[in-house]
Amino acid sequence: MAMTNYIDEKRITAMVTAVKWERIFLYIDVTLTYQTPEERNGEFCFYAVDAMYYAQAKFKVVSRTGDTFRLKLNITNNGENACVPSGEYRLIVCRDDCQMADCETDTAIVGSMSEFSRNFLYSDQSRSYTVTFYVEEDADTLPFRFYILAAGQTAMAFPVKTHLRDKVHLINAVKSTWGSRKNILRTMYSFFRSLYAGKRKNTILFMSEQNKAIASNLKAVSERMRERGMDKDYRLLFSARSAAAESQSLKSWIELIQKMAQSGIIFIDDHAPLLDWLKLGGDTKLIQLWHAGAGFKSSGYSRWGHMGCPGTTSCHRQYDFGIAGSKHIAPFFSEVWGINDEQVLATGMPRMDEFLREDYRQKKTEELYKKYPVIKDKKVMLFAPTYRGRGKRFARYPYELIDFKGLYEACGSEYVVLFKMHPWVSSKVPVPKQFQDKFLDVGKYPNINDLFYITDLLVTDYSSNIFEYSLMRRPMMFFAYDKIQYSFSRGFHRDYEESAPGKVCYTFAEFLDAFRRKDFEFEKVEEYVKRHFDFIDSGASDRVIDWLVLGKLPEDVRAGLERVKEENARRRALDFLPEGCKRTELGVLKEGETL
Repeated sequence: MAMTNYIDEKRITAMVTAVKWERIFLYIDVTLTYQTPEERNGEFCFYAVDAMYYAQAKFKVVSRTGDTFRLKLNITNNGENACVPSGEYRLIVCRDDCQMADCETDTAIVGSMSEFSRNFLYSDQSRSYTVTFYVEEDADTLPFRFYILAAGQTAMAFPVKTHLRDKVHLINAVKSTWGSRKNILRTMYSFFRSLYAGKRKNTILFMSEQNKAIASNLKAVSERMRERGMDKDYRLLFSARSAAAESQSLKSWIELIQKMAQSGIIFIDDHAPLLDWLKLGGDTKLIQLWHAGAGFKSSGYSRWGHMGCPGTTSCHRQYDFGIAGSKHIAPFFSEVWGINDEQVLATGMPRMDEFLREDYRQKKTEELYKKYPVIKDKKVMLFAPTYRGRGKRFARYPYELIDFKGLYEACGSEYVVLFKMHPWVSSKVPVPKQFQDKFLDVGKYPNINDLFYITDLLVTDYSSNIFEYSLMRRPMMFFAYDKIQYSFSRGFHRDYEESAPGKVCYTFAEFLDAFRRKDFEFEKVEEYVKRHFDFIDSGASDRVIDWLVLGKLPEDVRAGLERVKEENARRRALDFLPEGCKRTELGVLKEGETL
């Protein structure tokens, strides 16, 4: 659709007055001035238009103060679950189907343009997605421009002959071999898909590449389907491997690829690395039943540019849907996965259905009092932080920071302490023998949620275990000794102090002092519950099944998805090509120009 162009008439002029970043979100302030008061009327839209005069992204207007608009763009998601493409961009202001202004640059920020630029490293820092701001040269004004480039490492020296014993050459050889295996597995997937063409509709795969057993949300949904008798109409397949941390046999790979090729729906509840490089067929839906409710730490695209972040394409990009506890926190998940907010459905967490059943709670409480008699007639502090280190193989916790003697004395005759470390931390808690009458390492207990029933005070840091525990309506404390380092290496997708539903302490001495004084800031818990739960019931598994398996989406969800589809289609159809210009394979030619 050709856009009527009023830019040269200067009915409206647009000035970029500020540029700032918040993680992957680009914010730009644009101030409009009008030739006549009537030009102020109407709804304004702002597009990132490339050198071929196509709109590759639409900015969201997040606020308006007078004639200044604050714009927001997620550079990892242009509305179609993909990064804004490489290219040169101008910022065009539109009203209805008319181009009104090409944004210029305020002289106050011209000297700072290079400071606004960002480099986002990914693929083990071997690739970079760069966003560079500048002012177009050879113009009478100061046209605002930015350039995006997805680039890889380049050679820094002349090539020399290498030997297999050379470390770099060996690494490249290994990578090449694994690349060949990936191609073989892709071919196998295509072959198996052709065998099962037209037979995938009622086959569902519950799949984990992080654990050797189907657990958490996957277990809850599959068991509920069986309880409802749906295994008569649906073929349920299962695959549980620790492939993210351990090598797998060829037989294991073939079995998994064959199951994936048969499936019309694949449920996962964590990152599946093979889907970073294996593209699923169009008639297979991938649904993420993320294992964590809502913590603070960034992951996926919310920590883009940090070590271990995903590439421009990844497993996350393939999600048709994901789930969350509430509509309020759905944007946290869509940011992580690089997908649209509308694709994250507030079903609640299926694994919590059992947790919220009163009969289950009574049963587990009785079992725990029998299993751990030390807690009888005592209040229980559950010390349950997340891990430190890069991934499962290197997970650890700095036990030397715990003042066992001070904690023992602070507990007095009132408290006992259960230590439940993250499952990835293999080393036991070094509880001194003289303190074992009050301190107990329960790391091997399989389900931390069960422990919440007997817990009076949860002590954690950045873990998402606060999500489930908050429904106990009991106090929490946060020992965040490394908040600065953690925020740099992992990042937070929301302000830590404001979001933590309890007292935050940065030294163990500070923690002990607050604990002795019972300074828990307990009032924060109820506010946390209000923001994180749309449903507090045992129906999350049924909602996942009804909405995502049976396709009975709520009308507001369906309308939101349709709206995004229509907006993307409209943006793709817009044509910003100036009158008299034409497109060629080499670029745009103005009237009178020749190659």
